[in-house]
Amino acid sequence: MKVTLQFENILLLGCIVFAAYMGIVPIAVAQESGSEASEVEMESSEATPEQEVIRLKNMVVVGTRAQPRSVLDSAVPIDVLPSEDFTKQGGADLPDLLRNLVPSYNVNAQPIADAATVVRPANLRGLAPDHTLLLVNGKRRHRASVIAWLGNGLSDGAQGADLSPIPSIALEQVEVLRDGASAQYGSDAIAGVINLQLKDSYQGGAFEIKPGIFQAGDGATYALAGNLGLGTADLWTNLSLEYGGMDQTNRSVQRDDAAALISAGNGAVEYPAQSWGHPIIRNDIKLFANYGASILDDVNFYGHANYAQKEVEGGFYFRNPNTRGAVFSNDGGETLLVGRIAGEGEIPIVKITDNVPDPVALQQVFDDPNLFTFQELFPAGFTPRFGADTQDASLLVGLKGTVAEKLGWDLSAAYGRHASDFFIRNTVNASLGPDTPTEFDPGDYIQADTNINLDFTYPLHDTVFLAAGGEYRTETFEIVAGQIESWEIGPLAAQGFSSGSNGFPGFSDIAEGSWTRANFAGYLESLLTPLHFWTISAAVRGEYFDDFGSTINYKIATNYGIADTLKEYLSVDPVVDFRVRGSYSTGFRAPTPGQQNAFNVTTEFGENNTLVNKGTIPSTHGAAGLVGGKALEPEKSRNFTVGTVVSHAIANLTVDYFNIKVEDRLAPSRDFNRGEDITEAQITQLVAEGITSAQNLQEFRFFTNEFETSTQGIDVILTIPVLEGAFSLVYNYTGTEVTDYNPDILNDVRVRLLEEGVPRHRGNVALTQTIGDNLGVLGRVNYYGPWYENAVGEQIYGGAMLVDLEVTYAVVDNLGITLGVNNVFNVEPDNVTWARPGIENFRGSIVGRPFGEYSPYGFGGAFWYTKVGYSF
Repeated sequence: MKVTLQFENILLLGCIVFAAYMGIVPIAVAQESGSEASEVEMESSEATPEQEVIRLKNMVVVGTRAQPRSVLDSAVPIDVLPSEDFTKQGGADLPDLLRNLVPSYNVNAQPIADAATVVRPANLRGLAPDHTLLLVNGKRRHRASVIAWLGNGLSDGAQGADLSPIPSIALEQVEVLRDGASAQYGSDAIAGVINLQLKDSYQGGAFEIKPGIFQAGDGATYALAGNLGLGTADLWTNLSLEYGGMDQTNRSVQRDDAAALISAGNGAVEYPAQSWGHPIIRNDIKLFANYGASILDDVNFYGHANYAQKEVEGGFYFRNPNTRGAVFSNDGGETLLVGRIAGEGEIPIVKITDNVPDPVALQQVFDDPNLFTFQELFPAGFTPRFGADTQDASLLVGLKGTVAEKLGWDLSAAYGRHASDFFIRNTVNASLGPDTPTEFDPGDYIQADTNINLDFTYPLHDTVFLAAGGEYRTETFEIVAGQIESWEIGPLAAQGFSSGSNGFPGFSDIAEGSWTRANFAGYLESLLTPLHFWTISAAVRGEYFDDFGSTINYKIATNYGIADTLKEYLSVDPVVDFRVRGSYSTGFRAPTPGQQNAFNVTTEFGENNTLVNKGTIPSTHGAAGLVGGKALEPEKSRNFTVGTVVSHAIANLTVDYFNIKVEDRLAPSRDFNRGEDITEAQITQLVAEGITSAQNLQEFRFFTNEFETSTQGIDVILTIPVLEGAFSLVYNYTGTEVTDYNPDILNDVRVRLLEEGVPRHRGNVALTQTIGDNLGVLGRVNYYGPWYENAVGEQIYGGAMLVDLEVTYAVVDNLGITLGVNNVFNVEPDNVTWARPGIENFRGSIVGRPFGEYSPYGFGGAFWYTKVGYSF
């Protein structure tokens, strides 16, 4: 394992420090119209007319490049989440906080999920994580380096952006655009867009301390966060810093094979032999800077930068010392696997009876220096520990202004980099025998993106707003080879011992490489207001990829005020403001360079619930080509939404229907099995092309475009002011159907995972109240519908309701103490009930897991937290 600061990260840190310095040191700069900060927050009446501005809260900038509009006036459905919604929750990880607020957004704990444990995949509106585009201050955020190989079907193979490096204290608000937006923002915006608006105040700040722990007594978390505004209206910086961590949780039951070993007298086996729960997170540092300056009367400088790092570590499956294939045995535990490391002669047969190896034969092996069995090193078996050190950094700078009074221009450049340096401990490269290390560096995944944008806006008329622009973007995915022992084929491989670091083989010198793709884009966008209660927006975008060619996409959307029509033309004064809105668009997502080129080998359950090595190989790999693999194509989508907006002084209600059809959809294929689909010639080819554990590779898969899906659903949002607070009800239904697929590439299990892998029904009801001058309370009920898994047998897990409570007491002005609990009734997912022969109620003891692995709300139980917050 190694922690390094790359040159790019040092440069970015320097830029952040420079930005902070610029915010502190006064510099004389001519200014009349106010800084970028003044454009997003209405200051007090002391502000001059030139500095008076629009406050972003309850206004949105995503979905259109015109002036910010209210949520109800938008032609497409948008959730606006103010910063308070994130502070009034336990925990500090932004994906979890967002899940509790947006029902169509799903993310779970991801235990024993390889790299998906490091960067957890999240889903919006039932589509894959990389179908949602992430923006920061309206600018595209770079992609994460991790490809989520294990994601309960829906997220398998996705490579989306990572929300975790962003401290929630840095946010002014979050806008979730629940509509396709590829014509406006480009690739990845099929499911929608999440735009993070950073705080930009140059005055004041806030600090908070937030510790928490699960009711079971584990998983202690802590987060120390601060936000500080520096500078003046002409030259400003807003800095946010968060530091935290989390201990591991354990919700395991003892595996039945481990229990049998203990009963047979193997007292060295731990209880439990393996852990199911949240991983350990160490040294979680998040730094974000938002900055700007007025350069000339009509020119402003702006930008943001971040640096984040953390270490994530979780457990893997227990390796039974009698049965683990290609390490301890090769016949299912009838005899031990014994290797000859020198000399010649017959190898003793060590039979295993009632979980005990023949002691006489075993001692004979121990006494012979030319023979070896891994029972010498691990008499109780072993459980690997896997994780990664991640680093995330970005820098964006831009200039914008106006010419000829009306023509707005915006030039920006951004660079982002995400790196995952993997490690695996307490494991072996079995083919090296007694010379194997027990800790390995399997290598790195690195993703680096650059974006250059030039945008123009022009209010042609009071009723016509035009926008146009261009973009140049590059994506680079790099695989860094691991240490040689993590992937080499050792001398005992010919005797049936597996090669590579067991559980996560390293990236070989053949698999390593760097792949870059560039694309150019141009767009036109317009917003028409033929009547003051009717808006029509339209956009068209063309893109050229140097590996896929060209694509053109378009979008049209409208918002029409029926109540205003009645009032305008029939002199009827409706009780409520009633509007209808809708959109139709086409979209696309280009497969990432990582999805096109990455190699990966992991350990999963195969047939008969035995652990097997599964490889994911490029679709253009020779072995994949023999079973239907071919070059990948971009995904293509058609999005349709229609909805209503009803607003009144006492309530606001929005109801929106959506339908998303995706053609040439991308996902990993079914698993191709050795013996059935894979010949020995193909195994030889796999070894030659870099998957060095191919001798023990029972299955492989690859990315494919061989299917189509139709996803439809409905979103309902109701908000009502109640006394000194508010009541809200949010509901989402999302259903996906695989409408066409190639059964030779995608089997029925993969289809069902795509259709039912996340709950179709989600919702929450929340009530906030202020009591007197010092007390605030929050109550929230979250509902999660059933979902399907096939990790160990196939099972549908039932829905659940979780209740969150929070009380805040203001000690003095600007100082508050909060006590809260998520899941106050300690609700846990359904038990694993898949029945093995002769066992009526199986509680997951074959893997030590009593609950569903992919529970959408986790399986930690009740989480208690407190927070001390101070603002100034």
